[in-house]
Amino acid sequence: MQNISADKRGGLRVGAGRKSGTGRFGEPTQPVRVPVSLLPDIQLLLDARKAQPSKSLNIYEAVYIPSQKPIKLALPLFTGKVAAGFPSPVDDNIEKTLDLNELLVQKPAATFFARAQGESMLGAGIHHNDILVVDRSIEPVPGKIVICALNGELTVKRLDRDNDQWKLKAENPDYSDIVIYEDLEMVVWGVVTNVIHPL
Repeated sequence: MQNISADKRGGLRVGAGRKSGTGRFGEPTQPVRVPVSLLPDIQLLLDARKAQPSKSLNIYEAVYIPSQKPIKLALPLFTGKVAAGFPSPVDDNIEKTLDLNELLVQKPAATFFARAQGESMLGAGIHHNDILVVDRSIEPVPGKIVICALNGELTVKRLDRDNDQWKLKAENPDYSDIVIYEDLEMVVWGVVTNVIHPL
């Protein structure tokens, strides 16, 4: 049997592991224990800090985090459909109630809200000042509408891939698509699942 000295049976080895300061933030890191419910908030803050390292950043200026314990507000839901074409007979039966929290937020721990700015996504039904419901747990695949940080600026666009070329597509012919090149700093924050649009 071969003798193995104690210094080769595990523990710290000289030159092993990632060099200090070579991670995504370029500085040493430290493990921290945090509540699971706060992980999405912390991840948003880290992504925002990575996108804008020199700016004193408060993510709550850009996004809104839903309450982890929302007040239930069950409002009447009419079972009859409202005709958008020809009028239909009146049906005043109320058989159930609806809580908008349950309708719009499927995974509270992974959800945040953001306010749209501009008119580049009008074709997707997203208008200036609309509230976007964003889910971080959904995989950002081509065809999905995503919120991402591009060189430190938040934008909402449709993710697209043409052969091997990734793009962020506008849904308004007056706006150009954004081609994703290697030197472009991009962080996807989440997938838009719903739009709250006032009339």
